[in-house]
Amino acid sequence: MHGFHNAKRRQNSDIMTNKYPIYIISKGRFDTRKTVKTLTKMSVDFQIVIEKQEFEQYSKHIDKDKIIVLPFSNLGHGSIPARNFVFEHSIKSGFSHHWILDDNIESIERFNNNMKIRVECPSPFCVLENFIDRYENVAQVGMNYAIFCPDSERRPPIRFNTRIYSCMLIKNNIPFRWRGKFNEDTDLSLRILKSGLCTVLFNTFLIGKRATMTMSGGNEQIYNDTNNRREFAESLQQQHPDVCRVVWRFNRWHHHVNYKPFKNNKLIKKKGLTIPSCVNNYGMKLIKIKS
Repeated sequence: MHGFHNAKRRQNSDIMTNKYPIYIISKGRFDTRKTVKTLTKMSVDFQIVIEKQEFEQYSKHIDKDKIIVLPFSNLGHGSIPARNFVFEHSIKSGFSHHWILDDNIESIERFNNNMKIRVECPSPFCVLENFIDRYENVAQVGMNYAIFCPDSERRPPIRFNTRIYSCMLIKNNIPFRWRGKFNEDTDLSLRILKSGLCTVLFNTFLIGKRATMTMSGGNEQIYNDTNNRREFAESLQQQHPDVCRVVWRFNRWHHHVNYKPFKNNKLIKKKGLTIPSCVNNYGMKLIKIKS
């Protein structure tokens, strides 16, 4: 078994760490803590955002200084209130961008030459941060799902102007906030794209994530209270009827979005930007580890 490690980090703790805050929003998953375990193993700094009635359960497993307690609980609006709290918290803390991650991420993987290799250092976050900092108009970047990049098919290293899910870095000065109850991630990406800004989805780094409705906690009750998720698909269609339609696939309802209208959203480099021509592996080294 192989894995990527930041070899220099063992010698110098100042090497390679995320510069923008990483927030994990979580509810009812104090026993599993998938994303917490993944980031801890990667030596990545993070804070977990929870509701006050679950503080005792989470604090049994996570340092209290890593826990942010929301000023509300059980509002019945899914993760939207927590997401908007995180947005404002990062701005008040003086940051220009923030990360927001789901709480069911089991791994972050490097996808290269159709091989997926688990990463156990902070470098993936640093790569995406450095990328978004190069451009004036990139509002959102993220890592694709590992399941969407099978090793039997070719994928480009990155995709432009599409949806970003579950593991995303957002620019704080955009005029949008999370809204609604369903498909809030796709809705946010579409509003960003319709404004003429850009999104970038990385296939070079992937997230291994539990499938929806396979874990308790989180937004599972919201999923369970729908008609095979028809309400999810219809809500997005109502928000974006120009690019979204409702389809039946894999024994449930889905939304289908046409992203072609945004193909002309072009990235604008920051003035004076010089991109080095040499290869930068961000301190990563491929080594064999015990399984």
